Amino acid sequence: MKEQIHSEAAAHKHPFHLVDPSPWPIVTSGSLLVLAIGGVLFMHNKGHIPFYIGLAMVLASAFFWWRDVVRESNTPGVYTPKVEHGLRSGMVLFIASEVMFFVAFFWAYFHSALFPAEATGNIWPPKGIKTFDPFHLPYFNTLILLLSGTTVTWAHHALLEGKRKELLQGLGITVCLGVFFSIVQAIEYSHAAFALKDGIYPSTFFLATGFHGVHVIIGTIFLAVCWFRAYRGEFSLQHHVGFEAAAWYWHFVDVVWLFLFISIYWWGYQPILH
Repeated sequence: MKEQIHSEAAAHKHPFHLVDPSPWPIVTSGSLLVLAIGGVLFMHNKGHIPFYIGLAMVLASAFFWWRDVVRESNTPGVYTPKVEHGLRSGMVLFIASEVMFFVAFFWAYFHSALFPAEATGNIWPPKGIKTFDPFHLPYFNTLILLLSGTTVTWAHHALLEGKRKELLQGLGITVCLGVFFSIVQAIEYSHAAFALKDGIYPSTFFLATGFHGVHVIIGTIFLAVCWFRAYRGEFSLQHHVGFEAAAWYWHFVDVVWLFLFISIYWWGYQPILH
């Protein structure tokens, strides 16, 4: 019945998309509130259980919400060319908002780096901070992300050429590289000579690279879902807007990392402890 309603709306009323009533926006909002309260309690050593409950609620809400979105995309007649154009435009605007999100971190970093204050010893990196060697693990992770950018592009071209096997291979390799990047970054963090509370450099470093790491994890999950959808044959030459969104997001993650590597790891490298 729902599919019939969708088809009639697309064919007889207008080419645009009106979402069906869904409980997930309000459920997700409540889950985020629980997560935020739990995070505050966690950071003030008041207990960690509310934080993990909120995290589980957010993950469950995201899973069921996106499950419904995938089902909706597979309903014939719903995703018209107008709808897909709107989805692509929305993804572009979302990535633009993410760019400004990282601009704030870069702004904080360069403000302190270009105009070091007395609190940092009037130098940058601050006095007493031993930075990472950019040509060790950070360089290795740069190669991983650059390679992943080529494999996801390979997968996209395979989809456009109708090569299902190569599509699955390219997506599978990209997902593995994303997981590998996260593992290497976790190893890098475990060898850090500074902690988040040690001043402006550690704060900006962990915020910028940490949030990028979160984006890598999200992008990896995004591409993994695309792999399963491709395996089930849900993408075609005409309809694969979900895969396009995942690929754009992954390229955005790649570009942000290049800026992080050049500005924070390489330009801000200080091999000798002050």
